[in-house]
Amino acid sequence: MPSTELSVEDQQALRQIARASIEYALENGKPLRPDPAELSEVLLAPGACFVTLLQDGSLRGCIGSLEAVRPLAEDVAENAFAAAFRDPRFSSLSKSEWDRCEIEISVLTPAVDLPVSSEEDLVEHLVPGKHGVILKCGSRRATYLPSVWEMLPDPYQFIGELKRKAGLPREYWGADIKIEIYSAIKF
Repeated sequence: MPSTELSVEDQQALRQIARASIEYALENGKPLRPDPAELSEVLLAPGACFVTLLQDGSLRGCIGSLEAVRPLAEDVAENAFAAAFRDPRFSSLSKSEWDRCEIEISVLTPAVDLPVSSEEDLVEHLVPGKHGVILKCGSRRATYLPSVWEMLPDPYQFIGELKRKAGLPREYWGADIKIEIYSAIKF
């Protein structure tokens, strides 16, 4: 989804949907279903996003979709719920924690293959801060959003940590590694 298609109003609506989904779940144990009658065409179109919860500035949950398989508004509602209650790295969000949380939403563009022959070749093609990266190797898969460049600005460290996240040694590179890149609109 190009950034020109996601207006400030759409971004505000998605923030409200994410917040409402978590608040609804705190009371009812399930995500809120957005009302299609209240949504723009852009929010009804298939879209993929990640929802990140930050508590006092630290990661509290992050769950997302890499492929657009449902309406963007629904993807935001489901991923906000999952970030708050289903991220395996954290316990379920409590009402007392919710007051200290901020929500970040990253709406992804479709991923495209990036044929590379080596880690050095990959580094030459990446644009730090712009590219999100999906690394695939056999049944293993991991991704870092473009915002992760803020914490891992060195491309070799970024790739090494991504390989580690996928369960591979940081030093590993083989012909079985496949790379896809995407960008994101973060708000």
